[in-house]
Order: sequence, then structure tokens, then C-alpha cells
Amino acid sequence: MFHEDAPRANAAAIVPGEDLSGFSIEDLEDRKAVLEAELKRTDTFIDRKREGLAAADAVFKI
Repeated sequence: MFHEDAPRANAAAIVPGEDLSGFSIEDLEDRKAVLEAELKRTDTFIDRKREGLAAADAVFKI
């Protein structure tokens, strides 16, 4: 019996530490671009959180 509603593994999911030897150069470049975009997104959230903390610190410093 097949479960069509069962969750599927994301074929494009990046697994840290996985063997990269089977990837083509194009696949590796795509993977790198995805990782770089995710790092940029993460950096943006870190900056926003730091700004929020700095604003809160400014309010409570009297």
C-alpha cells in the first residue's frame, strides 16, 4: 500500500558532511550558491537581532 500523503525527503536538501564525490561540478556550484544565500539570510537575521538588542539596551539604560 502506498501513502501518497506521506512526507517526502527533499531531494535538494543539503546534508552537512555528506559525501560530495558523486556530485557534478554544476551540482556543487548550485549547492554552494544555496549555502551562500542561506549564510546571507542568516547574517541578516543576526544583524536584526543585534539591532533589536541594542535598541532595548538603549531604552533601559537611564
